[in-house]
Amino acid sequence: MLQYYVFHKPYEVLTQFTTEGNKKTLADYIKGIPVDVYPVGRLDYDSEGLLLLTNDKQLTHRMLTPAFNHARTYWVQVDGQITDEAISRLLQGVTITIDGRPYATKKSKAVIIDEPVALGPRNPPVRYRKHIPTSWIALTLTEGKNRQVRRMTAAVGYPTLRLIRYAIGGVTLDNLRAGEIKQLNAAEVKQLLAGASGVTTTAS
Repeated sequence: MLQYYVFHKPYEVLTQFTTEGNKKTLADYIKGIPVDVYPVGRLDYDSEGLLLLTNDKQLTHRMLTPAFNHARTYWVQVDGQITDEAISRLLQGVTITIDGRPYATKKSKAVIIDEPVALGPRNPPVRYRKHIPTSWIALTLTEGKNRQVRRMTAAVGYPTLRLIRYAIGGVTLDNLRAGEIKQLNAAEVKQLLAGASGVTTTAS
């Protein structure tokens, strides 16, 4: 039976079930799911947010194949008060470095947002500098290069301080606290499959 879960990955948790030193892994939070259910892709150790787990190999292939252009929305706290000019550059795509080579990112959707206070503070908290403000953006990509969001915000002059994947297609973090997992219902699975087929829906 095909099963689909979403997990709200906390900060400093490895996207794997096997142990590695003294770092926390998915096994510290996720219990009782079928042994053939695995994460689709990954979130970096220092990133948070929505992680999909499934035993649907076809969906996994679509999610990990760039040609399908499935949308992923990130909430990003950046260092400094980001400008409209920087947002415009993100919209058009920027040049970043991947494996030592320049890479031009695709066009994205980027907008300044209020701080998502419902998510609560990070543990440990983001560093605080009294005289330097921070700001938040929602950034929607249809590609997933290594540490792409962090590289993109740095390229426009606003380093990432906190990175949260909020949505994959039409499936979001809403009502899912850090460390919680839930099984998707039929409607949510339909949204996910639609997005993986290239008919993407993006959270506002």
